[in-house]
Amino acid sequence: MEITKETTMGEMLEYDRGIAYILMQSGMHCVGCPSSVHESLEEACAVHGLDADTVLLSIRDYFSKKR
Repeated sequence: MEITKETTMGEMLEYDRGIAYILMQSGMHCVGCPSSVHESLEEACAVHGLDADTVLLSIRDYFSKKR
């Protein structure tokens, strides 16, 4: 699965629960919130005042180290 800024939080977490750790480290502590599962990564970052590109790079780095 390719994760993009348009990928929903629910899709990402269903694909790999380890992403939750990355999101929480970035400042998104509402990963388990029921309403967040329908938000895109970009929308969730905007709500938390985070740069979506930076968070996306962290997620991609997580996957590259996992291989």
